[in-house]
Amino acid sequence: MTVPGSQHRAARTRIVPAKSIAIWDRREILIVALPAAVILTAALWFLMQLVHPAPPKVITIATGGTSGAYFRFGKQYAEVLERSGITLRVKATSGSIENMRLLADPGSGIDLALLQGGIAQSSETPRGIVSLGRAFVEPLWVFYRDTATIDMLHQLKGRRIGIGPEGSGTRHLAMALLRSNEVEDANTTFSPLTGKAAADALRAGDLDAVFLAMAPESPIVQSLVRDSAIKLMSFAQAEAYTRHMPYLKTIQLPRGAFDLVRNMPDRDIALVAPVAAVVARTGIHPALSGLMVDAMREVHGKGGLLHRFGEFPQPVDPELELAPDVERYYKAGPSFLKRFLPFWFATFIERMIVLAVPVAGLLIPMIKVVPLIYKWRVKRRLLYWYSRLKVLEGQITSDPTMVSLAVPRAEIEQIDRAVSLIPVPLGFSEEYYNLRSAIELVRQRVLSQIGRVHPNLT
Repeated sequence: MTVPGSQHRAARTRIVPAKSIAIWDRREILIVALPAAVILTAALWFLMQLVHPAPPKVITIATGGTSGAYFRFGKQYAEVLERSGITLRVKATSGSIENMRLLADPGSGIDLALLQGGIAQSSETPRGIVSLGRAFVEPLWVFYRDTATIDMLHQLKGRRIGIGPEGSGTRHLAMALLRSNEVEDANTTFSPLTGKAAADALRAGDLDAVFLAMAPESPIVQSLVRDSAIKLMSFAQAEAYTRHMPYLKTIQLPRGAFDLVRNMPDRDIALVAPVAAVVARTGIHPALSGLMVDAMREVHGKGGLLHRFGEFPQPVDPELELAPDVERYYKAGPSFLKRFLPFWFATFIERMIVLAVPVAGLLIPMIKVVPLIYKWRVKRRLLYWYSRLKVLEGQITSDPTMVSLAVPRAEIEQIDRAVSLIPVPLGFSEEYYNLRSAIELVRQRVLSQIGRVHPNLT
């Protein structure tokens, strides 16, 4: 039997150039890979919002006057941070109240500050400040001139008292203590003198008492202790003050602490001392807060006249919230990488790990799913023509009498022509040629049916 047009079938079968297949293949890969790339990019962007950027290389700390302990401690912190490649600028200020104001001002350029205990408990304390821990005790010295012994603050009523300038932490603390003893502006004269000027005025008799918040090693404290005309007040109610003001600590200055030979002081002295804190803006980089804790440990952890070895710094603060991760850092110390690698390199690796873990969790399933989607798209094209063949074959089987030259043969030729134009990647050659074989098989059945129904065509 000769089927019309069969001799031209080979001529109608198109050979698809390799270039067309490559173009189609790239297009399919793009269609599948582009959504995956968009999802991955969006995930990376979201993760970057959660991961801290690299820490800044230059930060600034507000301290106190250049002759005070705060400024000296700031310089010591700077030396420690310099070893890790961080430049800490030390800014001299009038004291803790100004430090708090500067830290609350986003335009001040201040990142850290030393803050006297009790300052943050005032009603004016701004938000956006966190603590890195209590760093050191700052004893309050009350020196006075009197023949009688003064051991309670209410005994200073009506005197001339040097309490420091406006804005200083010393004045803030002195006024809080004196007012709790009903010693106020209405019944007492307060002077803004502090430091050496206050000590000179006390010696000259221009002041009856002075409040000084200084380290015991301060030359001013040392000179006043050794002055026989000046007395150092021992707080008889020291423990009671710590109950009313939790930011205060009782300190026992032992007999002979300043001079064992000359027995200075000649008795145990009870002092009260606010515990100073290192504070920062909310959002301080965790790597920087860890470095500052290390600096505080190195500067204040050695012990001294008024505290024991390892007593400070402390991860507590009765006034301010601790910065995130600071308490954990106090307990665990630096990470494994920071112990053995340079600070910047260790920080970079830690940031990459934070990104890599969730990205890998997203990327690994994508690597598995994207090829499956690609294969599914290619197979779907081939399966579509399989379904057309199945329908045609079902029609021939169910109703052989409907077969004519115009319908089944046109349908099979249309399928053959469409399939021949599909550019299929080499990896799917087997499925492609199986489809071509199925088309030929159905074609033969169609022609066979045509020969039985229309024998005059043979």
